[in-house]
Amino acid sequence: MTDDVSLRPALESDLPVVDVLTNDPVASSPYQWFGWQAPQLLKRRWFDNGLLEPQRGLLMVVKGEERLGFVSWAKSQTGPFSTCWNVGIGLLPGARGHGYGTEAQRLLARYLFSHTTVNRLEAMTEIGNVAEQRSLEKAGFTKEGVLRGYGFRDGAYHDSVGYSILRADVTL
Repeated sequence: MTDDVSLRPALESDLPVVDVLTNDPVASSPYQWFGWQAPQLLKRRWFDNGLLEPQRGLLMVVKGEERLGFVSWAKSQTGPFSTCWNVGIGLLPGARGHGYGTEAQRLLARYLFSHTTVNRLEAMTEIGNVAEQRSLEKAGFTKEGVLRGYGFRDGAYHDSVGYSILRADVTL
């Protein structure tokens, strides 16, 4: 049951979960391993601002007290006077395939539309990541198309599928 999934700001005790999802090639999933990250960068960012910054942010995905992973967003310029949020998710291996990601992405959309002025959220996922594509669609995102050679990972460029959701698509 996904009804008790929620989002909350990261605590210092959550940092090992975020670290394993960004620095462990096995836990991060085959589509999310982009190489080693600076080991203390995450901790420094958390001490500086709790991972909630004007240009980007991160919230933990939890079910009760259980940490499932995180959702994140970063500002993306879409025109001279407009921006959107590019959103992402990282779930621990045991939390995948249970609908938690779909619910977390729904919650993130509601949160960002309630607390920021952007009109659009976008998400990109590799073309082979069918589970994430289904999750985004179930969360209300619209498939916009394939972006050829969009992302570099594991020594090669990979095609991605672009998704979006607009403020008018979400009931707050």
